[in-house]
Amino acid sequence: MNYLDFEKPLSEIEGKAEELRAMARSNKEMDIEKEAVALDAKAAVLLRDLYKDLSPWRKCLVARHPDRPHCRDYIEALFTEYTPLAGDRNFADDHAVMGGLARLGDQPVMVIGHEKGSDTKSRIERNFGMARPEGYRKAIRLMDMAHRFGLPVITLVDTPGAYPGKGAEERGQAEAIARSTQKCLEIGVPLISVIIGEGGSGGAVAFATANRVAMLEHSVYSVISPEGCASILWKDAEKMREAAEALRLTAQDLQKLGVIDRIIAEPLGGAQRGRTETVAAVGKALETMLAELAGKAPEALVKDRRQKYIAMGSRGLAA
Repeated sequence: MNYLDFEKPLSEIEGKAEELRAMARSNKEMDIEKEAVALDAKAAVLLRDLYKDLSPWRKCLVARHPDRPHCRDYIEALFTEYTPLAGDRNFADDHAVMGGLARLGDQPVMVIGHEKGSDTKSRIERNFGMARPEGYRKAIRLMDMAHRFGLPVITLVDTPGAYPGKGAEERGQAEAIARSTQKCLEIGVPLISVIIGEGGSGGAVAFATANRVAMLEHSVYSVISPEGCASILWKDAEKMREAAEALRLTAQDLQKLGVIDRIIAEPLGGAQRGRTETVAAVGKALETMLAELAGKAPEALVKDRRQKYIAMGSRGLAA
């Protein structure tokens, strides 16, 4: 288990319980189960206290937790007959974006998502989920294909933002993001997006301009990272906690503002402590949202999507 900074007291208690059990395994005559159970109970209470009212900054830390389920985990667990499609037919295949044809239950769909990687090697290969222009152009190609064949599109968003490197800018990063966002608004099929971790700036919007947008309970979605915001406003990245408060980046704030439609509950302690339950909850939410959009005409889906974004934020302003 990887522990976040604010979970250090919890790591000490759970570590002591595991040490006791390890001692008991090595010395069969030792009977320390009562002490271990008492530590487990103490840890459970502390875990509940830590997660009952997370600050926006702590939610950012949870959203970035390396053990959270990533796009590949959801695809492998929820979808069958997944056939990956690669490349933008122009420059290269961006491994930060994965996608292809699949089935969700009996429903054929196109699934697209950011993949951060799960270890050092795969994180470098996936560029930590930061897509280059070719990644967004691959997504555009897959959305076009879904539109032609009448397949719903499901996007799984988990990126700190689009890659800001020199090569990406030279190859038209801003234009690729804009065209991907435009394609989201144009396709005449249901488009559903779930923020499964970080939803960073235009890099996330390019996948999440959808008919239905859901967020996991402890995921975040913002125009800029708290560290970046603090560096610009206060010239001090250490003011990221204040920036996180001001950005209104939590699922709860964004639902009030009308930016998202649904919050998907996570297990106590975050998705990383209940990966199977989290994946199942996302699958159930996807099926529900697909059912809500089933049977709608292409024109109605496009109009619904456009009106959603024209009206965005008005609910919060009226309140």
